[in-house]
Amino acid sequence: MPIPYLHFQGHCAEALVFYADIFGASDLQMMRYSDAPDMDDTLRDPTRVIHGQLTLPDGLLMASDYPPGMTGDPQSAVSLMHVAGTVAEGQRLFGALSAGGQVIQDFGSTFFSRGFGMLKDRYGTHWMISVTPE
Repeated sequence: MPIPYLHFQGHCAEALVFYADIFGASDLQMMRYSDAPDMDDTLRDPTRVIHGQLTLPDGLLMASDYPPGMTGDPQSAVSLMHVAGTVAEGQRLFGALSAGGQVIQDFGSTFFSRGFGMLKDRYGTHWMISVTPE
């Protein structure tokens, strides 16, 4: 099973704590660039995460910050899809993830789902929240 691995520009720790709270993660682990053995001194940034992961109820989510000085556009061409068990849970997740972000498609009933919406959260991660079909 593929595991999503997200990249951030210095906001990985904050994003992982945010996701852990929203999804009820049971385990959050983070290693900073400054903690990595044999790391070049120019990369020893104590605020950036070299590897982090969450154990979610239905799988893993992994992430890191780009190394200091490296450019990149976090999550520019990928969306994470989460299927909620109920419309209420889908609405809760959509509302929490979209706070401070950008709604791309409002959450609502569609021909394929009792609830579906798309958003870009405050950290640049694109999400699709759907509800399990009846």
